[in-house]
Amino acid sequence: MAFSRLNALRNAHKTVNLCKTLTFQPPYSPLNGSHGSFLIKGTRFCRGVDHLNATSETTSYGIGYRSIGSPSFNLFNGFSRSLENAKLLHSAVVGDLLDTVNHKGFSTVQAKAPPQARQTGALKVSIVSPGFIYEPYERREPISFWRRWFTRRGWKRTKEDMFLELKSAYAVAKLRKLKGYSKQQFYNEAIQLYKEINTLMAKGDKTLLRKFVTENMYSILKNEIKQRESMWSSVYWEMIGPAVKVRTLRARMIGVDKNDLNKGFIQLTLEILTKQKFAAYDSKGTLISGDKTKEVLVRDIWVFERSLFHSGAYWRLCGRIAV
Repeated sequence: MAFSRLNALRNAHKTVNLCKTLTFQPPYSPLNGSHGSFLIKGTRFCRGVDHLNATSETTSYGIGYRSIGSPSFNLFNGFSRSLENAKLLHSAVVGDLLDTVNHKGFSTVQAKAPPQARQTGALKVSIVSPGFIYEPYERREPISFWRRWFTRRGWKRTKEDMFLELKSAYAVAKLRKLKGYSKQQFYNEAIQLYKEINTLMAKGDKTLLRKFVTENMYSILKNEIKQRESMWSSVYWEMIGPAVKVRTLRARMIGVDKNDLNKGFIQLTLEILTKQKFAAYDSKGTLISGDKTKEVLVRDIWVFERSLFHSGAYWRLCGRIAV
């Protein structure tokens, strides 16, 4: 009898430890959208990730995230394709937001190779782009001086604004360590990139377009070109003169190695105000939309991304935010 009770207690103890180790999350969380996730010993495995742009010498996996330039930011979708006959497990681990005051990275994205591959060296994973916009910019409503400093909600809002600015300052400080970087030079590159991408979009040149955008953004723009070509035969686009206004709305850093804060990606959100001419024609050359003789003032918000640790890295468009 005593032996049976001892076995029962041991089994109960094992069950409690198992419950502590495996903790199921509710179906929705800010990290994984509408998909479930579970935690095993502090590691988060998300069901519903696609396109992390992880590249391999032998196999290319499509695991990661998707960035969207529409008003609704559904950052995470399900697997884009199944990995059939895969003998090795490939997982994407998204780290938590680290504290700014402690001088740590703001976010960590890690692509871990399977244990078998780490032992044999058969698989090397390299993150080309995070594949999502980290903390997309949203315009904050103005708040009066009285409400900001003499109400509890105002104090809370001031604290939030300070943390947002600290995050931007941290990312810019990391960016300034790059050799040859200057704010004006970046603005010039961003405007040139803006002009080049719009021109290629108007021409429908998907081959050259791939060089100037991330893989996720390329998929979005390619679908837009396909949809446009089904309605319009040709498009005329022209940017008139220099940009009227360019300003930085937000800067963020995404780390890829918690042990090396210099390994990461910088995302800069720019507001770009330009004068443009636009016209769309059908197959007979009849004007359908716009007018190539009229200038229009256009405001865009684009997110540019650059790696801090890849040799030969350059700025690319990683997303657009609806105005």
